Amino acid sequence: MITEQSIVDSINVLRDGQIEVRRADIVLRDGTEIAKTYHRHCLAPGDDLGDQDERVAAIAETTWTPEVFKEWQERIRQSTTLI
Repeated sequence: MITEQSIVDSINVLRDGQIEVRRADIVLRDGTEIAKTYHRHCLAPGDDLGDQDERVAAIAETTWTPEVFKEWQERIRQSTTLI
């Protein structure tokens, strides 16, 4: 029997508050792993967490303090004024 599962296997918080998430998509045959691929994405302070793994959302809610969000917004503002 072939089955598939997806798990978030790595969550990293960067200094500026961004969160890097790695998801492993695993294919199993009779319970034995036969293939694995990875998907990565990054979340910035203030991003929607509605479709995120509950652990990712919990880390974001803890990490994204008002100070972190303010610094992130200032960084974005500065980068857009340089263009």
